[in-house]
Amino acid sequence: MMLPVENVKKIIVFRALQLGDMLCVIPAIRALKQAYPQAKITLAGLPWAKSLVSRFPQYFDSFIHFPGYPGLPEQEVNPLAFTAFLAEVQKQQFDLALQMQGNGSIVNPMVELFNANFTAGFCKKDDYAPDNGLFLQYPNHGSEIKRHLLLMEHLGISPQGSALEFPLTTEDEEDLMAIHLPLLKSQKYICIHPGSRGAWRQWPTAHFASLADYCIKKGFQVVLTGTKDELGIVEEVSRKMKLDPIIAAGKTNIGAMGVLIKNSFMLISNCTGVSHMVAAFKTPSIVISMDGEPDRWAPLNRELHYVIDWTVNPDFALVQQHLKTKLEVSAKVLS
Repeated sequence: MMLPVENVKKIIVFRALQLGDMLCVIPAIRALKQAYPQAKITLAGLPWAKSLVSRFPQYFDSFIHFPGYPGLPEQEVNPLAFTAFLAEVQKQQFDLALQMQGNGSIVNPMVELFNANFTAGFCKKDDYAPDNGLFLQYPNHGSEIKRHLLLMEHLGISPQGSALEFPLTTEDEEDLMAIHLPLLKSQKYICIHPGSRGAWRQWPTAHFASLADYCIKKGFQVVLTGTKDELGIVEEVSRKMKLDPIIAAGKTNIGAMGVLIKNSFMLISNCTGVSHMVAAFKTPSIVISMDGEPDRWAPLNRELHYVIDWTVNPDFALVQQHLKTKLEVSAKVLS
């Protein structure tokens, strides 16, 4: 390893992004923990990501809420809160600060202010980065998972596989039971997740509605999933359907939604955070990539997960045919 184990006892990982982005770095964090098993790892991220510390206690030991920074769009900047955040980080005297936010063009100078003994991460050619050999020129190609594994390799850390993880707990199962959905039999229902954080990443609701009706006609229950913010688009899908779905959107937290997806026959979604959850569960899926970056964000296993780049090939018939084939194969197995 580039940094000896005895020199790295406290690590802070900076990645202030959303669910899918965070799940994509878990294989890299797994490798990091294997390399430095005694090190305490702190995650600095958006407020929601505090839940990752309890979901991944084998990797993360603590959490610090990152309150925003000029140029980062995920949240409004709070200068006073940022000053307090920086003081708290400096106070903890980390041995290693890992910049895993992205190419570093905005945040590398900020992460340097963490005042860790060593700072590592990604950088862009000719942009600022400490001249310490610990920065990798950002690989603007390949999957998000493998990009971060390349960073680990650059630091002399051996990969521990590229598989995603999303551990589920008894509490997650209890949270799902608490919302009192109609009885769902494992593998007898299909989850459809039509929402996305950006409108440009949302597949037409009429397409989701058509596939949902087809699933119900083939004997499956259909569960429409989503966050409270996505309830409007979920209700739009429901209105365009001819048959009745079960609406779980707005009722589930991340863990309960995870239980729903894990036990489903398959998931149909845009390329969002749930597509990484379904990859972790090894549940089949149809993923509609609306951002033109399927090689970066779509699940790695393309046999289990059918991915279509809608920006290149906007053909509803292809998606419909894949679903039809998948359900026909299932019917033959059960007959």
